Amino acid sequence: MKLKKKRKSVFSYIRSLQRSVFTTREIVMLSGKSGSVVTQALKHLSDEGLVTRIHYGIWGESSRFSAFEVVPFLIPGQQLYVSFVTALHLHGIIEQIPQVMTVASMVHSRTVRTKAGVYSIHQLEPNFFKGFDWYQKTGSFLIAEPEKALADSLYLSVKKKNNFGHFPELHFPKGFKISNVKKWIDCISDPRARKKVHQSLELLRNQ
Repeated sequence: MKLKKKRKSVFSYIRSLQRSVFTTREIVMLSGKSGSVVTQALKHLSDEGLVTRIHYGIWGESSRFSAFEVVPFLIPGQQLYVSFVTALHLHGIIEQIPQVMTVASMVHSRTVRTKAGVYSIHQLEPNFFKGFDWYQKTGSFLIAEPEKALADSLYLSVKKKNNFGHFPELHFPKGFKISNVKKWIDCISDPRARKKVHQSLELLRNQ
């Protein structure tokens, strides 16, 4: 009976966050309980199907969370935003649904595999880490503006010589401005990279 009361208490703290993804550390800080007590309670909640362990220290309410809502928690203490082909798809610029979610950061590139999906995190230089906002003003995750998502993709294709600059077909929405893509490219501090990205943009426009 005592253990059941603890589980209820922990779940109430989860609900008080008013979002579907959270960390063990957050619940420890909110509840004042020890890490071991919170972890044990979360394990029982998981056994009951109320929460899902997504990754190390990251949890979600089983029936509510989405893979996008996990992005802010992937690297503790670091700001991340959805960009590249994933953002282009969300903005309706490309139709193909990426199997791996692409994310921008200022830390070393890496791949993170979770129960919510696979995240390919790519490093951008600090001067270029901008041009993003909350998705549909919901506050659930950050996403690149349409023009910045294209600029990020071209940047990565130049810096890492991958296929991020090759797209099956592009459908630019009303209001999309190539001049804004150029503006973002101008933020790249490396002059050689900046020149190559501008060239990649022109090549893309001529296709």
